[in-house]
Amino acid sequence: MFGRPISAVKAVDGVSFSLDAGDTFALVGESGCGKSTLGRLVLRLIEPQEGRIVFDGRDITGLRDNELRGFRRHAQLIFQDPYASLNPRMSVGQILLEPLLLHDVVPAADRSQRVAELLRLVGLSPSFAAQRYPHEFSGGQRQRIAIARALAVEPKLIICDEPVSALDVSIRAQVLNLLRNLQQRFGLPYIFISHDLAVVKHIANKVAVMNLGQIVELAPAHELFASPKHPYSRALLSAIPVPNPQVRRERIILHGELPSAVAPPPGCRFHTRCPFVIERCRSEVPELQIDEKGHAAACHRVGELPPVEPLRGSRIAPELEGLMAAFRNTDVRTEAGVDNIMKPD
Repeated sequence: MFGRPISAVKAVDGVSFSLDAGDTFALVGESGCGKSTLGRLVLRLIEPQEGRIVFDGRDITGLRDNELRGFRRHAQLIFQDPYASLNPRMSVGQILLEPLLLHDVVPAADRSQRVAELLRLVGLSPSFAAQRYPHEFSGGQRQRIAIARALAVEPKLIICDEPVSALDVSIRAQVLNLLRNLQQRFGLPYIFISHDLAVVKHIANKVAVMNLGQIVELAPAHELFASPKHPYSRALLSAIPVPNPQVRRERIILHGELPSAVAPPPGCRFHTRCPFVIERCRSEVPELQIDEKGHAAACHRVGELPPVEPLRGSRIAPELEGLMAAFRNTDVRTEAGVDNIMKPD
């Protein structure tokens, strides 16, 4: 218990990417692959042991406490569980007021008005929500409050750590549409962390697939979903449900031993489960190979694998289309263009 550590886990190893304003960069992979750790590294909630983090042209890796607080005004985090991330002893108005006080971004006389604007922006009525406490709201409403808190200090980057995984499917769509509308309105870039590829397809511009702390595939979203190159990405994509009972997708079931993050195998870290493994994979670490479309994959056999066959007749079933249309017709929109789930003031 009190001895020296005998081993260490490299939760993120050799990862590099860039993000432009107005884009959504998605990190996907199995639980434990390093997605959330990478998001926290960007915010320096976890200190990196090596490498650099460059934000808006400035290396933030060496920032001290006061400088770090100033940086975090421009980079905010939306947590997976809104109930755990909201202080149960504070009203919603106090929760939204706290970052305004901490960073002093709004004059004291305008802070109450700013809180009301934030609530309206995410589709909540200020007269209803401001004086209530987190336990009085549903999961979707609490996540809207968490989004409002992230927007309070007018950030330049928002990291969304599985922001809809704890929500029902219908509420999930509302929150995703809210995030996308806010992005279009303010030009916000997102780092979107998720294990749900169907959600990622809905919101992301660019996708990185992670396995055991490394990026194994990096591509524009439409390229990755149309033609995944890495065997691991193909296995993940094969698990996405098809919204048509007449269509069957061939699942890729991975066999073999799941490696330990404490002692990852030599060579390609996926080789213990890869159906296309060769001897070279067991000894040589593959580099990301980028093609002319900006699609990169870390696989020795990237040019030899058989192409992925597209689904035939994968259009949404007519019955489901009718149901989706019925839900769309009952949507209520605010002036901000987002779903409104409470009556306006």
